[in-house]
Amino acid sequence: MRPVDLHTHTSKSDGSLSPAQLVDYAVEKGLAALAITDHDTTDGLDEALSYAATLAQKGAPCTEVIPGIEFSTQYEQKDVHIVGLYISYDAPSFQDRLNAFVDSRINRNHKMCENLQGAGIDITFDKLQAENPGAVITRAHYASYLLEHGYVKSRPDAFSQYLGDHTKYFVPREKVTPAQAVELILQAGGVPILAHPTLYHMGTDRLCALVASLKESGLMGIEAFYSTYTPQDEREMRRIADKYGLLLSGGSDFHGANKPNLDLGTGYGRLFVPEEVLDRIKDAAKQSSIVNIIYSNE
Repeated sequence: MRPVDLHTHTSKSDGSLSPAQLVDYAVEKGLAALAITDHDTTDGLDEALSYAATLAQKGAPCTEVIPGIEFSTQYEQKDVHIVGLYISYDAPSFQDRLNAFVDSRINRNHKMCENLQGAGIDITFDKLQAENPGAVITRAHYASYLLEHGYVKSRPDAFSQYLGDHTKYFVPREKVTPAQAVELILQAGGVPILAHPTLYHMGTDRLCALVASLKESGLMGIEAFYSTYTPQDEREMRRIADKYGLLLSGGSDFHGANKPNLDLGTGYGRLFVPEEVLDRIKDAAKQSSIVNIIYSNE
């Protein structure tokens, strides 16, 4: 059984590979399927899907490309991420909501640039965009800029001195709630997944409270496979999935060169997401699409 990777990023958000390059790499790695889940953007999906279709038409080895997204949301002062798989990303209503998220990110970026200018750093949002054409600007892009222009000696230095949540230069972005992200993914005919829960350091009771609440909103899955999970973490995520009737999902959270030593499909070496996990998600996606039709006709 071939592996799948249901959590990856391209240069359209904070990854280093273009969508087409990521598809090529997935083929090289022997993945049966690849979900592109860029942060708060679907800008890379047309390129990836078109490129994969071209490979298939030529009879070349190919990987199934799954249209997805990763929403950054806020829950009790913590960043919580919701992945959407098999979304109808080109639906006008979905893109309208998504553009509102992008606008809030742009406003925040202008404010962050102003703060960094006050620290003597020659930076503007226009300069960030010029160095990262077509990308949704994130703190990873700021870190690259500060490193390449000699303001810091490493990416960790960039976050500890300028970009971390507790630095005086950081500007929080207005975010949607996890429940709102789940609802939006469902209305786009997708399958909403709670991403990498162990990274939130909530403790079992708080995490279960979040999962129970999101289940009521329509959450369909949880990442039980992830690059940093220990065997104990995986068992705990499986237990929670079983308790709340959730699908299993998972992936590497591949970012290319922006997360060194973390590889597509295998994470830090022991990750394996079996293809049968995707089969169950596909069945759920069909049901979600039916729900979307009902929403549209109401």
